[in-house]
Amino acid sequence: MSFTPYIFFDGNCSDAIDFYAEVFGADNVMKMPYSEAPPDVGLPPSESRFMHAQINVGDTVLMCSDNPEGAPSMPQSGFAVAHETKTVEDAKEKFAKLLDGGEVTMPFEPTFFSTGFGMLKDKFGTHWMIMVAEAPAQD
Repeated sequence: MSFTPYIFFDGNCSDAIDFYAEVFGADNVMKMPYSEAPPDVGLPPSESRFMHAQINVGDTVLMCSDNPEGAPSMPQSGFAVAHETKTVEDAKEKFAKLLDGGEVTMPFEPTFFSTGFGMLKDKFGTHWMIMVAEAPAQD
């Protein structure tokens, strides 16, 4: 069993999943536009909006979707996608890439629970927590 983040966007799902694939090194981007839905489902057809998209990163999956055309936007709040790396260098690199066009909510730095941790909101409005899996050495 596992949990999988599913992020909703308002028309920029395709750009977001491509960006995340680049940041995390995923080479398998899957996208399904609303126009591929069967007609009896009742969804408005759209080539530019996606009912589902996903990337696989290691053993994890990140999924997302656009709201259907004309549906009210659902702003992202109350959660963050957490990503653990094995090294400080990798964490800093991913933090910097995700930050392009976004804003820092907590600078990336060592903490009492990790050799590197930081939080940001990316240019698509997704909140991220980037951390190094290894804890700092205890005295």
